[in-house]
Amino acid sequence: MNHLTPAIVAQSAVRRLPRPALLLLCLAYILPGFVARDPWRGTDMVAFGYMRALAQGHTDWLAPQLLGMAPDTLGLLPYWLGAWALQGLGTVLPPELAARIPFIAMLVLTLWATWHGVYWLARSRGAQPVAFAFGGEAQPADYACAMADGALLALLACLGLAQPSHEVTSYLTQLCCTTLVFFALAGAPHLRWRPVLALVAGLLGLVLSGAPTLALLYGAGGAALCLLEYRCALQTRAGARWWGLMVVALSLGAALLAWQLDLLRWHATLPQADDSASLARLLLWFTWPAWPLALWTLWRWRKQIATRAPHRHLLLPLWFVLVSLGATLTTQPADRALLLALPALAALAAFALPTLSRSVAALVDWFTLLFFSSCAIAIWVVWISTQTHIPAKPAANVAKLAPGFVPEFSMLALLLALVASAAWCALVGWRAKRHRAAIWKSLVLPAAGSTLSWVLLMTLWLPMLNYGRSDAPQVRAIVAALGQGTSGCVAAQHLSRNQVAALQYHGKLQLLPADSHHTCDWLIAPADTPAPHHSARWQEQQRIARPTDAKDVLVLYRRRPT
Repeated sequence: MNHLTPAIVAQSAVRRLPRPALLLLCLAYILPGFVARDPWRGTDMVAFGYMRALAQGHTDWLAPQLLGMAPDTLGLLPYWLGAWALQGLGTVLPPELAARIPFIAMLVLTLWATWHGVYWLARSRGAQPVAFAFGGEAQPADYACAMADGALLALLACLGLAQPSHEVTSYLTQLCCTTLVFFALAGAPHLRWRPVLALVAGLLGLVLSGAPTLALLYGAGGAALCLLEYRCALQTRAGARWWGLMVVALSLGAALLAWQLDLLRWHATLPQADDSASLARLLLWFTWPAWPLALWTLWRWRKQIATRAPHRHLLLPLWFVLVSLGATLTTQPADRALLLALPALAALAAFALPTLSRSVAALVDWFTLLFFSSCAIAIWVVWISTQTHIPAKPAANVAKLAPGFVPEFSMLALLLALVASAAWCALVGWRAKRHRAAIWKSLVLPAAGSTLSWVLLMTLWLPMLNYGRSDAPQVRAIVAALGQGTSGCVAAQHLSRNQVAALQYHGKLQLLPADSHHTCDWLIAPADTPAPHHSARWQEQQRIARPTDAKDVLVLYRRRPT
C-alpha cells in the first residue's frame, strides 16, 4: 500500500474517454490555423520566406539568406523541413499549405508524445492510487490511461498553445522535440527501444532547431534522475544504470554536434524590473488553466517530492517546467520559450485530478463555462455585425481598426462554426449530468472551450485576421502602384526579413539590393529609414501603409531619367 500518495481513485472513475470523441477534438484543434490562411507577419512569414528560397535553389542550404540577410535563429531544421515539403508537395498543394505539412505532423507528434509520456509516468509505482482494503481501487493500466487523457485535455486547454503551435517556426519544432525527450525519459523504465529512438530524435532536433542548451539541460536532468533511481533501486539496477549511461552518452553527442556546428551560443538577457508585470501576466494567461492545477499537484504530492527516493512522475515534469521557466526569464521572445513548458505542465496538472474535491471541480466547470461561452458569443456577435450591421457598433469598430476591409461570406466556414457551437452546447449538457465520475471530467470543458474559440476564430474571423495580420493587403497596394513600370527587378533598401519575404511571395517581385549593379527602375524602402543611396537618382512616388498599422509605411521611389 502506498501511504504517501494522496490519490484515492476507484475503478469506476478511470474509464477511458471515448476514442472517437478525443480524436475529433484533436482534429478540430490541429487543422484550423494550418488550412486556408495566409502566412502571418512576423516569424511565420520569415520562416516561410527562407523555406521558399531553399526550395527554389536561391540560397545555400547550410547558410540560407533572404536578400543577403541570414536567419535570426540558429536552427536550420525547420527551414529544411518546410523546403523539402515544398519541393515534394508544392505542385499539388498551395505553397503555404505544402510547407505546413511537416509542422502538422509535429503538432500531432507533440500530442501523441504527451499522452504516452504521462501514461508511463502514471504507471510508475509512486504514482499509483491508494489500495482499498476490500478491493475496487483503480487498476494500473486503466488509471494511467485516464491520467493520460487528462494530461492531453490540459494541454489542449492551455491558451498559449493555439497560435505558436500553428506557425511554421523553430518554436513548434522545439516543442515537438522537447515532448519527445519528455516521453523518452518517462517511458525509460517500462520500454526498451522506443524511448531510445525518441531521445535521439528529440535531442538531435533540439540541437538542429536552435536549442542545444535546452537539450543538454534536459539530458542532464534525465541522467541525474536515472542515477538517483539506480542508487535507491527503484527499478532494476541494470536498467537504471543502462539508461543513465545512455542519456549521458546521447547528451554528450548532442553537445559535440552543437559544438561542431557552432550552435553553443545562448544570448541570455536578465529580466528588468519593468518587465516583471508583463512576465507575470504572460505566466498567468499563457499557461491557463494548467498552472493552478500544477501548483495544486505540488502541494498535494509534496510528501513524495520531499522524500529521498526520487519519484519520476513528479520530478521529471517539474524539471522540464523549471528549465523552460529559466529560458523564459533569460531569452526573447519569452512567450515562445514558455511554450516548451506546456506538455510538462499539463502532466503536472493531470496528477491534480485524483485529488480535486467536488467543489473545486465544480468551480473549474462554472468558470470555464462562463469564460468560453462569453468568448464564443462575442465572436459570433462581431461576425454577425460585419455581415448584417446588426448591431452596428461592432462593425464600426472593425471598420475603424481595419480600414478598407471588405467582409467575406463563406458557407463552409459558417457550417463549421455552427457544428462547433452545437458540439459545445451538447458537451455542456453532458457535463451537467451528475453521474459522470471520470477523473478527467474537470478538463473536458476547458479543452473543448479552447478548441471552440480557436475554431470560431479560424472560420468566422479568418478573413479579418488575414487582413489584419497578413502583409498581403499592403503588398497588393505596392504591386498596383508599380503597375507595368518595372524592368524585371525592384531595388530594396533597409527592408526587414519579413518585408522581403512578403514582397517576394505576395507580390512575386524580384528584389535586389539597392547598392547592386543592377539598374532597377523602382526602389522600396521603409519610411523611417534614411534616404536611399544616391538619393539624387531617385524620386519619391508614393507612401503605402499597412491598413491596420499606420506606422508601418513603405516608400516607393522611381529612378529619375538620366
